[in-house]
Formats: sequence, C-alpha cells, structure tokens
Amino acid sequence: MLLQAWQVDLTEGRYLLSGASDGSAAVYDIQHTTDYDGGLIAKHKNLFVVDKQHNHGHKFAISTAIWYPIDTGLFITGSFDHHVKVWDTNMIQVVMDFKMPGKVYGTAMSSIATAHMLIATGSADVQVRLCDIASGAFTHTLSGHRDGVMSLEWSTSSEWILMTGGCDGAIRFWDIRRAGCFCVLDQSRSQLGRRPPFSQGTPKRVLEDFIASTVSTGKSSFEKTPVSQKRMPVGNGKKQLTTSRKNQNVSGGPSTQRLHPGMSSSHNRATAHYGAVTGLRATSDGMYLLSSGSDSRLRLWDIESGCNTLVNFEAMRLQTSKAIQLAAFQDSSLVFVPSMASVKAYDMWSGTNLGTFRGHYELVNCCYFNLQDQELYTGSNDRQILVWSPSIPAVTVMEEDDKKGQTLSTDRDNWSD
Repeated sequence: MLLQAWQVDLTEGRYLLSGASDGSAAVYDIQHTTDYDGGLIAKHKNLFVVDKQHNHGHKFAISTAIWYPIDTGLFITGSFDHHVKVWDTNMIQVVMDFKMPGKVYGTAMSSIATAHMLIATGSADVQVRLCDIASGAFTHTLSGHRDGVMSLEWSTSSEWILMTGGCDGAIRFWDIRRAGCFCVLDQSRSQLGRRPPFSQGTPKRVLEDFIASTVSTGKSSFEKTPVSQKRMPVGNGKKQLTTSRKNQNVSGGPSTQRLHPGMSSSHNRATAHYGAVTGLRATSDGMYLLSSGSDSRLRLWDIESGCNTLVNFEAMRLQTSKAIQLAAFQDSSLVFVPSMASVKAYDMWSGTNLGTFRGHYELVNCCYFNLQDQELYTGSNDRQILVWSPSIPAVTVMEEDDKKGQTLSTDRDNWSD
C-alpha cells in the first residue's frame, strides 16, 4: 500500500482522507489520538477504510482523493481503473460513478464556487473533463493538451478559472464559460515581476524557527486497520443530490480542439517544463502559481501576466513518473516540496532552501500543511503518514519549571520551622 494522495477537509480541518496504491481509501481523525508508540509518537487508526472488497471499491490504485468543499458528507476518489467515484461518507457507499477514457491522474473542485459543483478530472486522455455532481453528467470537455493531464488546480480568486498541467509540459488556463484555453504558460517568457516584501508575510526568523524546531521533533503517524463501518459525525454533502441520480455511470463524448480567439499557434505550443507537469499549487491570494515538473524544476508564475518570475529554487530531485502534491503557508511565504525520500522547504520569493524534513524511507508522494494546527503531513511509499509539528520552545518549559519551583520554595518558607 503506497500512499498516493490525500486532503484534509476544508470545513473543520479535522478529517484526513487518503488514497493508496492498493485501491483503498481511508479517513482519519487527526485531532484524536488512538495510541502512543513508546509514549512519544502519537498513532492514529482510521475511522473507516474502503478497499477492493467493497462492492463499489476501486480495482486499481487510487491516484487522487479529495473532499467535497462544502462539508464532509461527500468525498471523491479517482483511480487507474478509469473511474471517478463520489462517495457518501456516512453510508460509505458510492452515489455517483463517472467512467473516464483512461487512467485517472487527478481531480479538483473549487473551494470558492457558488454557481457550480464541478469536478475537474485529468486522465491519460488528452481532454480535461468536468463532471457535474448536480446533474450526474459531463458538462465540458476541454481540448488543447497533446498528452495526458496529470495535475489540476482551480483559481483561488475566481470559480470559473481552471489551470491544468499536462504530460506534454504545458500549463493551460481555462475560463470554463468559454471555448478553448485563454493562456498557455511559456517558460521562456519571463519577468522579474513585483514580489511583495518579506515583511508583509511571515518574518524570515519565524519561518527559520518553525523549520528548525519541526525538523528536530518526533513525529506522529497514521496506520491502516481492517474495514470498519464506524460512522463519522459529518455533514450531509448529498443534500444537493437527487436520489434518481445515484449510482450513475456516465461517459464523456469527443470534442474538437479549439484555440482561444487571438492565440497564435506558436503560443499554443509553448511549454512550462521540459517534461510532464507533475504538480500545481495556486497561492491563497490567487496571484501566483507554483508548478513542478519531471525536469526536477519548481517554477513560480505570475498569473495575471502569465510570466515566469525567474525565482531560482535551489537544487532538488523530483519524481518523474507520477503527480506530486505541493503545500504552502497561507501567506505564501513558504512552500513544501516532496523531493525523493524527503520534503524540502523553500522561501517562495527567493528560492532559498530553509530546511529538509527527513523521516521516510522511500519516495514521498504528497504533503499537506494544516493551517489550523500548524502541522505538516507527509505521505510516502513506505506506507507511513508522518505529522511534523514544532516542538515546545525550551525557554517556555524552563519558565514553567521555574514558576513551579518558586511556588514550592514559597510554601516551604511559610511552613518551615
């Protein structure tokens, strides 16, 4: 069981959904520890797991697992068995099944959408398909990539803008209300751009302290247990679904490639990486986009101009054959990148490597930064999910001990002969 992808729910920041190479998906309560290893490392058992033995489980590896953004009543999984499935979390049953033309590499839903309930899906096919949970059908097919689509990211500032990265090395921007993509990023089109002063974000000393204290601490881990029908205290994500649409199996139709009006054919052939685009991450303000590629490059793009900002991220080694998940601080001052068997932390604006997280024994596939608890989650081929959290400052511990000592000393003085 190799951990492929995961996401912590966006509503409570409490439930971690994971997908694995054995076709299983599991949910963990990250706020409730079930055991301790040696009294130091916290362990978490899953609330439930669905695997190949489930009537509607995936037959092959799960490549993507995401929560429904509104609540935890639904979650979505995509697999190499060519299916994207929508699950009812409370019933642990499939309520909708979308049949794709090839292996599913990635799925994404907009966290700010109010006018649609679309799942953007990338697969081994050249077309991006938008699955509508409300209707149970494909509403769009986006044509433009010349190879499979490995990574997808919705804009954090507009519910209509979708960004996709393909195995053809291209990153395309789509306005789903219009035909054709409106921008193709070109690594040779660059500008220094306007970068916010570091003082506007998290102070550099604070970041360095976070990295130093986190890298040196112990880690908690998650482990897989047999199937359990335990229910979670979660929302009712299917409130917008009709019972007549349950357990549907739909497929998308063909679509001809279109160019956005005014886009030249040479611009349409531009590439963002020399090789597949393996990861995309938009900053919370919607102004910048991070991309990783099989060329072992991390690039920062100005979304408004579509230019490469030329930030030189220090040496890293990235996987070449599968998608990876990037993570970032809320203020976009720090980015975490899976780099072979470790995770590297970079200053987003200078590209400086501020630290390396080492604890896994095999390739790291995904990472996620929990804003609420200030913790970093990393998943690897070694079947472990590790949680990295800053240690309690030694000064704080000493101050507490001093206060206790002063109290005891005062008591002895008052009652001694």
